[in-house]
Amino acid sequence: MSSSFKIYKKYWLIFILSFYTYLGFSQSDTSTFKAQFALGVNSPSSNGFINNFEGSSINFPTINLGLQYMFKPMLGVKLDLGYNRFSNSDNTPEFKVNYTRINAQLVYNTTNIFSFFPQNMGTFVHAGPGFSMIKPLGNYTQNKTSYLNAMAGIEFHYGVSDKLSVYLDASYILGFSDDFNPISEGFGSFNGNLLTVTIGASISLSGCYYCEQND
Repeated sequence: MSSSFKIYKKYWLIFILSFYTYLGFSQSDTSTFKAQFALGVNSPSSNGFINNFEGSSINFPTINLGLQYMFKPMLGVKLDLGYNRFSNSDNTPEFKVNYTRINAQLVYNTTNIFSFFPQNMGTFVHAGPGFSMIKPLGNYTQNKTSYLNAMAGIEFHYGVSDKLSVYLDASYILGFSDDFNPISEGFGSFNGNLLTVTIGASISLSGCYYCEQND
């Protein structure tokens, strides 16, 4: 079993165990536990590639899966997993990269700050540390790398029903990686920052999504 596979298996296991842990806590609470799914695009920073390599400014897809637990009306935590695919821009060497991340984040309900929004709208900011796993495809599959990251973003929610909202999320992922050796591990890889914009759905698993906001 490769070390890369072990890393993926480890973080998937953490994600799944956290799901059941949060689910157990949420059964006695209301309006606190939510599952999220979002789909969108990403844009990698140009300084994350070695010379002569450049990523496309807009790439699809970005897929985010999250579990959010609000232990207070204004404050909570979120564990989320993100998958991103980006490729080369025109007139640069051809490559594709899979960028996978996992982050544990604090969530703050800023709905009261944006009080001018309609009653069924809510806003949340989120930020926290994580781990990024980079897997180049095509001719550069051996040039894998991984490093710590920090992520921050803002979500704008629109309540469709008591249990469902749709939302727009804009997030920035800052990578903490040393420069890599372009000969042995740099071609087709990435060690920079990533901007993501997604649209998704947030489903309340423990009660009314907006009950606590409007109390």
